[in-house]
Amino acid sequence: MQYTTLGKSDLKVSRIGFGCMSLTGSTKENELIVHQALEMGINYFDTADLYENGENEKKTGSLIRSRRDQVVLATKVGNQYRADGSGWDWNPSKEHILSSVEASLKRLQTDYIDLYQLHGGTIDDPIDETIGAFELLKQQGKIRYYGISSIRPNVIREYVKRSAIVSVMMQYSLLDRRPEEECFELLEHHGISVLSRGSIAQGLLVDKPSKPYLGWSAEEVSQAAAAVQQVTGKGSMAQTAIRFVLQHQPVSSAVIGIRTLAQLEDITAASDLSPLTAEEMNLLAGVRASQRYSEHR
Repeated sequence: MQYTTLGKSDLKVSRIGFGCMSLTGSTKENELIVHQALEMGINYFDTADLYENGENEKKTGSLIRSRRDQVVLATKVGNQYRADGSGWDWNPSKEHILSSVEASLKRLQTDYIDLYQLHGGTIDDPIDETIGAFELLKQQGKIRYYGISSIRPNVIREYVKRSAIVSVMMQYSLLDRRPEEECFELLEHHGISVLSRGSIAQGLLVDKPSKPYLGWSAEEVSQAAAAVQQVTGKGSMAQTAIRFVLQHQPVSSAVIGIRTLAQLEDITAASDLSPLTAEEMNLLAGVRASQRYSEHR
């Protein structure tokens, strides 16, 4: 497994991250896959208070508790469940963040969070108030660093200008190249890392039947998958799709939802394979020009 430094922090994260939302098996199955992931060098584990209404944090905390010192533990905040259970609302207020961190710490069975991320964000948020909450939590030692999870360029620009974020989690794959348009250059210039999600585009770049996706027609999706297969050679299509993501600056880690040991072995190997050649990268990138953000510019 290869590792890289997350932004301007001192966190060394594995190039493959574990998306804990995929922990849907039995306790024994979850224990087996998380233990094996740690043995194979994955140290970045990502969850959120929103997932399963907090139950995912409980699972994650229990599974990594005995090896907490080996783990870069990340969770997210900003979505507040309604009292009647009918859903959730967006709440980036200082009050909500400061109360939510206490609940997350308890569920995660830890006294600090390595990376605390705002789980979304809009340009109309009280951004300075939100930043103030994260900075206070850093001072208190309850979090080590903070970042945001967002695909919105207008929001990302404000946090770059006004905060000490070390990372931005965003969807990025061969089928969703919007971050290339504005965000990657900006984040790289400021030393802020990208944590990518959706590297295999819901399986459309691997083994799922083609369907329309983010403005791509089913035929275009099929052509992209065919290009991945053409480049793959002796490896797997998942490995190729992930390598494409990891070869872009400033991506530090591809966070993947892993459900089986076979997937774990296949995906983890992508970190240690030789880089795709310039010719292979050009073939993949040439499937379609980069997309544009039509909103939130």
